[in-house]
Amino acid sequence: MAELVPRREDEGREMTLRDAIDRLFEESIVRPWASLTGMGRGMSVDVYDQDDHIMVEATLPGVKPEDVDIRVEGNMLTIKAEKKQEKDISEDRYTYRERSYGMMQRSLILPSAVKAEGAEAKMENGELKLSLPKAEEARARRIQVKAAS
Repeated sequence: MAELVPRREDEGREMTLRDAIDRLFEESIVRPWASLTGMGRGMSVDVYDQDDHIMVEATLPGVKPEDVDIRVEGNMLTIKAEKKQEKDISEDRYTYRERSYGMMQRSLILPSAVKAEGAEAKMENGELKLSLPKAEEARARRIQVKAAS
């Protein structure tokens, strides 16, 4: 069972049973659902095959291209991104604070081997588009069938 650690706004006061139930509900139902739908601190991706390339598209709203780090090791792709908060506003000034900031990372196994040195990445309107050329050994080959003589 998860340990209920007081949040910053709860410091200095005793946690009631109601507070504990609210926290338990939020952490077990609300947050996991947000990450499943691509909201929260997660990163939604689409991966698809395009003949001689593997295409990866990731949604990174509010992230600048210079704050994205993409690495390929073997057939493992890792995308790290940081959404930085531009304004310096103290916590006690917020009425609502639902947008998330900070690091997010997604690692996934690619469906085939790729040549990382030929990869191209573009970012437009919070959408990362990554084109990874397939390695020669991963490309489909047509084999000619000859009639027996």
